[in-house]
Amino acid sequence: MDLALQVQINRRKTFAIISHPDAGKTTMTEKLLLYGGAIHMAGSVKARKASRHATSDWMEIEKQRGISVTSSVMQFEYNNYCINILDTPGHQDFSEDTYRTLCAADAAVMLLDGAKGVEAQTIKLFTVCRKRKIPIFTFINKMDRAAKNPFDLIDELEKVLGIRSTPVNWPIGTDGDFKGVYDRQTETVLLYDENAGDHGASMVTCRASDADDDALMERLGPHHFDTLRSDMELLDMAGDPFDMEKILQGELTPVFFGSAITNFGVETFLKAFLEMAPSPVARMTSRGKILPDSTDFSGFIFKIQANMDPNHRDRMAFLRICSGKYEKAMQVKHVRIDKKITLAQPQQFMAQDRTIVEEAYAGDIIGIFDPGIFRIGDTLTNATESFTFEGIPVFPPEFFARVMPLDSMKRKQFLKGIEQLSEEGAIQLYKQPDIGTETYIMGVVGVLQFEVLEHRLKNEYGVDIMRTNLNYRMARWAVNKDNTPVDIKKLTITSTSLVVLSKDEEPVILFESEWGISWALDRNPGLLLEDIHNE
Repeated sequence: MDLALQVQINRRKTFAIISHPDAGKTTMTEKLLLYGGAIHMAGSVKARKASRHATSDWMEIEKQRGISVTSSVMQFEYNNYCINILDTPGHQDFSEDTYRTLCAADAAVMLLDGAKGVEAQTIKLFTVCRKRKIPIFTFINKMDRAAKNPFDLIDELEKVLGIRSTPVNWPIGTDGDFKGVYDRQTETVLLYDENAGDHGASMVTCRASDADDDALMERLGPHHFDTLRSDMELLDMAGDPFDMEKILQGELTPVFFGSAITNFGVETFLKAFLEMAPSPVARMTSRGKILPDSTDFSGFIFKIQANMDPNHRDRMAFLRICSGKYEKAMQVKHVRIDKKITLAQPQQFMAQDRTIVEEAYAGDIIGIFDPGIFRIGDTLTNATESFTFEGIPVFPPEFFARVMPLDSMKRKQFLKGIEQLSEEGAIQLYKQPDIGTETYIMGVVGVLQFEVLEHRLKNEYGVDIMRTNLNYRMARWAVNKDNTPVDIKKLTITSTSLVVLSKDEEPVILFESEWGISWALDRNPGLLLEDIHNE
């Protein structure tokens, strides 16, 4: 075993931040970067006092709306750890991008708003984490404002998400009178200073006091001091004990309280998280498990992003390295097309700022220039025996529209634009067989994706489109039980359903209702309709 390789891999921590929109995810990402020394001043997302935009929001529409619609990848060093943060779109219309991103992470940080608790989007994303059995660390944010009772929040995690939790620290004052947190492991209190006055843009220095300190009672006041004592007694008696094995299995989540915007509790969380979170783990392939410290280099593409730099019409494929070490200009096999390719000038990112990578290890994310040969889910390796990583599922869209360019002279740019966006996974593209290529049908998981599509086609390709929304609500991939090709001409479906072809020329049926699906299954013996399809 290569010891130097092992040391580098053990330093890696790759995680995704998931949350409901507005729980403070982009702010949290910024603050983690701030403590890592990657940026010196954080730009709050929509703050009036701050004129800067957040580092991880780079697309124009994100800066205007204060939402994340793409996943950013950022790397920084902290306390001798090399950290890769995957910032996911928080808006529910982009949950598919989040799912793909979670396939590349080894752990997830779940951010909750202290006043709102567990929300719909969090439930959806959490299900994905559970499915992948990745460890989940919970940070309950916005404690500097009035929040729910912490016992209610803990209870919600268990009842709504079905995961046991173990608070690592505990808030003091949740009615808008936040005083700080009690650290259960060190038995000290971190005091909150609301007079920092810089909108949380620089690091906060926490003052720790011993929990039995008489001066502490004076600082907190008798009410908060007594409440803290009784809360601790109750937690020690009835709470789940800290169990590292269960945490790594994704069965128990450590909970931290704090306020990302004022930086309070962020560094404490970061230090504890880095000690607990796993380094890169073995991954399943078509040839069994592959270990991160294997000398063979391997990885998979989990995201494609076009036009990250408006000055150059470029396209980046994001590769998660799963084993071995990347070295400059190395040759690897592109398994799907069975071709050797050279990984020239891969890059690492801080939103739009990039650096050329000389070397990278299992756990790292690198961006490779894509001349149009990569797809989401592709495996790259230099192993003598080829294998593929498990496919990344595609979710069925729920909204559909027919689209065409307003100016027929711009058809070429239109086709290039929608093809690129479809390969990024931003939209699913279908065409109707036998009616020429005049119009395309697009499917998206959430309506806001249509707006993003229009915005990007206009800004990046100079094309205005005409969009006609359709009544379909479900897409199902049509396959035969005996794996023979489906003859679309022989399919019997209702007049309100439509057969289309995916970008891989696979038959897909669009339905308006569940009734249409049942009708099709009854009339076509041997037909299977898949709702989740592997790339």
